Amino acid sequence: MSNTPLRHLAIIMDGNGRWAAQRGLKRTKGHEKGAEVIRDITAYCAKHSTIETATFYAFSTENWKRPKIEIDFLMKMLDRYLMEELPSYQEQGVAFRAIGDLNAFSKSLQQRILDTQEQTKNNTNLMQILALNYGGRAEITAAVNKLIQDGKKMLTQEDISSALQTPYADIDLLIRTSGEQRISNFLLWQASYSEFYFTPTLWPDFTTSELEKILLNYHQRTRRFGGI
Repeated sequence: MSNTPLRHLAIIMDGNGRWAAQRGLKRTKGHEKGAEVIRDITAYCAKHSTIETATFYAFSTENWKRPKIEIDFLMKMLDRYLMEELPSYQEQGVAFRAIGDLNAFSKSLQQRILDTQEQTKNNTNLMQILALNYGGRAEITAAVNKLIQDGKKMLTQEDISSALQTPYADIDLLIRTSGEQRISNFLLWQASYSEFYFTPTLWPDFTTSELEKILLNYHQRTRRFGGI
């Protein structure tokens, strides 16, 4: 059995486009279905006995390379998602937080994100984090630059951890859907001793039942953190 409880779960949600293509649908339909899965997984995590934080890789710094029409759709869908989810956040006790460089988003979307964070900040069942315009290298670089600007000459690991956007404890388990086996610049610092699980399931087909099976697999592992 795992010697540490699962407190921080991180998920790279991959496969929306392929899911839609397999069904002859527009990629946007895959994103819409994927948003429904985020709702289901978040609700499950909010009820889980040990999970305190669930971080979802929603939009990377590299995703701007996608067609403008798809990016515009994703921005509108995010705004709608946050608006529609607010009652659920409150009912389920979920505190919402966004990480990443939000300056690239419209002022109205930035305000929606800030408002949602403010209105849910006192909820305690789960911290749901969406990584938006996020890159792990950029996060670490920004943290180091902040510490330098603050006058730090020599940095410790604790210094860097405290300056990151995500000082919510290291990741215990990182899941990636769709069969790809890489972490794609996601939470590089926080994933240093994570357990990894790669599933071939496309994100829109991912279910809480599969998550339960993955959590069982996690609890059957022994985490040594470099020890014996």
